[in-house]
Amino acid sequence: MTNQVEPRVSRGLRDLLPDQMLARQSMIDTIRGVYELYGFVPLSTPAIEFLDVLSGSAGQDAQSSIFRVTNPEREELGLRFDLTVPLARVIAMYKDLPRPFRRYQVSPVWRADKPDKGRFREFTQFDLDSVGTESEVADTEIIAGMCDTLSALNVGRYLVRFSSRAVLNLLLDFAGISHEQSADVFRVLDKLDKVGAAKVRLELMTGYKDESGDTIRGVGLSSDQVDRIERFLAIKGDVRRDVVAQVRDLFSSVEGSREQLDAVERISNHLYSLGYGDDRVALDLSIARGLAYYTGPVFEAMLLDAPQFGSIFGGGRYDNLVMRFLGESIPAVGASIGVDRLLAALTHLGKISKNKATARVLVANMDPSLTEDYLAMTWELRRAGIPTELYIGTAKSPGKQLKYADQYEVPIVLLYGSNEKSAGQITIKDMTVGREKAKAVDDRKEWLAARPGQRAIARGDLVSEVRKLLAEIESE
Repeated sequence: MTNQVEPRVSRGLRDLLPDQMLARQSMIDTIRGVYELYGFVPLSTPAIEFLDVLSGSAGQDAQSSIFRVTNPEREELGLRFDLTVPLARVIAMYKDLPRPFRRYQVSPVWRADKPDKGRFREFTQFDLDSVGTESEVADTEIIAGMCDTLSALNVGRYLVRFSSRAVLNLLLDFAGISHEQSADVFRVLDKLDKVGAAKVRLELMTGYKDESGDTIRGVGLSSDQVDRIERFLAIKGDVRRDVVAQVRDLFSSVEGSREQLDAVERISNHLYSLGYGDDRVALDLSIARGLAYYTGPVFEAMLLDAPQFGSIFGGGRYDNLVMRFLGESIPAVGASIGVDRLLAALTHLGKISKNKATARVLVANMDPSLTEDYLAMTWELRRAGIPTELYIGTAKSPGKQLKYADQYEVPIVLLYGSNEKSAGQITIKDMTVGREKAKAVDDRKEWLAARPGQRAIARGDLVSEVRKLLAEIESE
């Protein structure tokens, strides 16, 4: 006898059961539909990359969270922490790919962060990127795609905010900060929404101790330098044109500011002309985004009715990432959805249908002598495009098979015995009616006698009657 193994899952990982997977798949299918409407094509890359491919491309936080693995050849490898670095590697390897190469990818990624509520070490991202074009239309298209995706998902009120790393570089010049400190400064600015202005100021200067007693090291900026950063961060406005005007005024003496702000304004104007107004896209120049490889516009989206979930969609321009592999700069821009975070937010908002089954019909298996009839009915419905399951479990009684259908919330059950066969009929049961009436009826005998949602149909009308009943159920 072998030793029994305790069934368990490693910390920060989880199983996704059918109801969770169905909700995810429905959401992913909707997103894919928007991306393909834009003409993006699918790509898949390995979960495991060479460690030197992953290293040195996305900042210290990302590097320290890489899961390291080895293969039988004892090569140093790691699990991908995002989908952008593998894309850069693909661009470098397959030089015949057409440019711009516009791809989408939905895949799991791994980060060895400290697990927390709603924070996992394995999670799914859904990216879209355009590689090989400097056109500001590409940036515009990504932002518009973010808007159209959130609208297609029926998320309610949302806001896409965008900024520019190039403008933040101007901020360094305005505040007298060396560009060598940019990664540290932008990393701290990226925490603004999470920790607030007071803690950001402290971290930019001397640092502080957080609530747990851990020391947050400071960047070492002077009070005057942080004052200048705060003047920049104070620029707000409900109209993108007004924000650009305020920054032009603040940076009037900074060399190169006109060119960079013109680029931001052109993207904003493209969005205006396409109908993406200030109610959906805001210019918020405080956005930094944490990853170090961004070089131009950066953007992120949040749900206004569920702000506690933070950024659920973000990205930016990263013109130098491929340079690590090819030695030449190739312009690129893209965005990524955090599938798990967005799904949690939509569930919180009641925007996710909680299906437990793919089948819309269950054919009850009541009489072994009628197996051929049950098979015929099942395949007749399947060939008509109606998802159908034939019950093949151990339960013999119709009641237990109905309970099985109820557990999976299958909306229609077909009951067929010798009486139905001799009459040329099938009993069709609308399980949704039964569930509702069961809630309202106290007397179980009364409920059983009423047989709610149950009626006989002609065997020859099976497909048409099932379609009609499904249409009625789905319209309710």
